[in-house]
Amino acid sequence: MDGSKIYQALESSEFFRGLGKMEIEKIAGLCREETFEPGQTIFRQGDTGDRIYIIAEGQVALERTMDLGTRKGNVEIGTIGKGRAFGCWSTLLGKPHSFLSSALCRKPTKAVFFNGTEIRALMLSNPALGFCILERLCFFLRDRIQSVYGAMEKI
Repeated sequence: MDGSKIYQALESSEFFRGLGKMEIEKIAGLCREETFEPGQTIFRQGDTGDRIYIIAEGQVALERTMDLGTRKGNVEIGTIGKGRAFGCWSTLLGKPHSFLSSALCRKPTKAVFFNGTEIRALMLSNPALGFCILERLCFFLRDRIQSVYGAMEKI
């Protein structure tokens, strides 16, 4: 994936859509790509990590193992595709964190990823961009939490 495709993946993503060209170019400069095969585990619940992914093409399922006392099991939080984001968000806040779900590749997938600490440095150097990203993060996490609550109902 060349630089223009990374830029396009970011520009059309749920997380960065609507940002200015200069901001997306700065973020794109920090991104790399990775390809996953169907059935491949991208990360497991409990692993530590610092990557945040944007799906350029393909499909990934997010799953969580739950233990609610008498109710236990694995639930699919959701299956996400092109333009959707997933990964270790707390690295944007400068904190190490364990993944709260597992990510499993469902279809051949190309993803753009960046290291959260690199984006954090960019956010700190540009407070307006940092605020915009944190605001989007709040809405993104709200939606993901709603998905998790819906998944818990299935147990």
